[in-house]
Amino acid sequence: MWGEGIEDGLLDGGMVLVGEPFPGKDALLPKVLESASALDAQKIACGNTHSVLVTRQGQVFSWGDGSGGKLGHGLEADISNPKLIDALGGLDVVSIGCGEYHTCAVTLTGDLYTWGDGIHNFGLLGHGNEFSYWTPRKVRGQMEGICVTSVSCGPWHSAAITSQGQLFTFGDGTFGALGHGDRCSTSVPREIEALKGQKAVKISCGFWHTAAIVEVCSESESHNSLTGKLFTWGNGDEGQLGHGDKLCRLSPNCVNMPIDTSFSQVACGHSITVALTIYGQVYTMGRTGCDHENSHTSPRYIEGKLRNCCVKDISCGAHHVIAVTSTSETFTWGRGRNGQLGHGDNADRDSPALVKALEGKQVKKVTCGNNFTVAICLHQWLCAADYSVCSGCRGPFSFTRKHHNCYNCGLHFCNECTSKKSLNASLAPNLNKLYRVCDDCYPKLNKGTNSRVNSRPPKSRSLRVYGDSSTEKKKESSVLSRLSSVGSFRRRSRQLSEKSQKLDSSSAHNSPLYGGNLGSERLSTSVVNSCERINASLPRSKSSHVSTKSMNSLLHQSSFQSHPCLEVMGDSKQTNDDLHDEISFLKEQVEVLTRKSELLAAEIQGTSDQLNEATAWVEHESAKNYAAKEAIKCLMNQLKDMASRGVSCRPHSPFGDSTCHVLNIAK
Repeated sequence: MWGEGIEDGLLDGGMVLVGEPFPGKDALLPKVLESASALDAQKIACGNTHSVLVTRQGQVFSWGDGSGGKLGHGLEADISNPKLIDALGGLDVVSIGCGEYHTCAVTLTGDLYTWGDGIHNFGLLGHGNEFSYWTPRKVRGQMEGICVTSVSCGPWHSAAITSQGQLFTFGDGTFGALGHGDRCSTSVPREIEALKGQKAVKISCGFWHTAAIVEVCSESESHNSLTGKLFTWGNGDEGQLGHGDKLCRLSPNCVNMPIDTSFSQVACGHSITVALTIYGQVYTMGRTGCDHENSHTSPRYIEGKLRNCCVKDISCGAHHVIAVTSTSETFTWGRGRNGQLGHGDNADRDSPALVKALEGKQVKKVTCGNNFTVAICLHQWLCAADYSVCSGCRGPFSFTRKHHNCYNCGLHFCNECTSKKSLNASLAPNLNKLYRVCDDCYPKLNKGTNSRVNSRPPKSRSLRVYGDSSTEKKKESSVLSRLSSVGSFRRRSRQLSEKSQKLDSSSAHNSPLYGGNLGSERLSTSVVNSCERINASLPRSKSSHVSTKSMNSLLHQSSFQSHPCLEVMGDSKQTNDDLHDEISFLKEQVEVLTRKSELLAAEIQGTSDQLNEATAWVEHESAKNYAAKEAIKCLMNQLKDMASRGVSCRPHSPFGDSTCHVLNIAK
């Protein structure tokens, strides 16, 4: 990963300090995401400040900025390392997409799940309401029973392709980015009518425009074949639609290209569209955002260092482009103010430039966030000998020298090199429990743990005037253990007030000046005289030791008895500090629980509505069933009456045969 906020930032395992939303620095060169090095990542999607990856097993991990619940973990907390989304456990995810405030996922069974911030009035999540969902929720309604194969997210709208090639869009329709022929927003997925009957195979959502590759039957001289044509719509103020002008298109329009040009991939940024042909050629429309670059309203073939290269994968950020060739060479160009190009500087590039830091790497997949870039590289092959020695001290494993895995990086270590345990290990089954980690990962996981946003503030220590004896330490620990609720604080305050009253009364009874200087002077004089008498009665070898020891202990007692208010003040200060810390912590819990209760209330309301509908339907069907039974009874009674009267039946009557049979038997 490299680009904006990657260096020691939230997307790179960094810690967020209170009051600092995103402290990371820009990474000018590609940097390995160590917390995800043990995950077999296959796909990755990036938003503005969060990322989501899919493993080979279909598991989904997310990390980054958690505002709006877009990480899918059921809360708005920021996550600095990839964390498994438990709500998608057991579902094999095949496609993923990240927007500015939301995330989408498609499972192997064709179900579409969305989650994140849904408070906007254009239905960003596609559930037909304006609720925010902090965990993945299945999109129902019109999508029920439809098999979705892929999804793409822009900051304000989303698009999904089905197995039949249907294209659905939902979200903000400003500038016609949804392709429905108007500028209206929709809170539920809606099929694009202009592409009905055609098969969409690829889709990409930009900021305010959308691009899709649609298979079109082309008639050639020899035979008919399917060609991937590029369709674009939405905002075109920088020529990013590729139609030769800067006009807005409210519905999909095919980009004019030679008949033999067939596209296989497409990517959209802020004001640029990038398309890749089946022969590895790259075309761009619009502009990347460089100060001295002109916008191109028609598709422009990218040459330069890509002239003789076959590109196999492309991606587009807000203002930069990345391309990977068949020989695993990586090229980037566009705006580089945040180091998102990976060349070690902040300079812009007008033409493709080789990322030298990735030379020798087997780049498999590339993805761009708004101002940062991610590349998935194949793991290096390790021989069997590499698993027979410790990755730390390089000592060989044996029957007595067992090997252990680090739950953060996944490498093999001996017991001495994994003697420490830590929370929040990236491969830990439970992030709230301690697991073995190596000596290199331990300081990274515990870096800034005291300054986490969700960490509980430490309790202040009590102020004591007298010595730290073991008895006093036990008392202090027992006091701190009792300070776990507001009620215990009140009881402690009541005990302290009673204690201070007793001490005040005892000092007033023993001293005529109520604990003044005169009383303390008299007590000190009596202590000295008693020590002198003890020294006189003991041998000379022990007199000095006993006098010193007894003098110190008695002076401590005299100072405590003459100044009882010091302990009370110290305990009161401790109580107040702990009370404030506890109240602040409880307030945070109340806020989290309030948000969860609101979400659950919305879920309950929806379930209740469904239950009411089902109950009404059952009552309606029951009434129809009862009416049918009554009608049958009435007809049977009529038949019996007719049979008893001897009325002849007619062939066209539905009960004619049975009635004639009854009459014949009666005769």
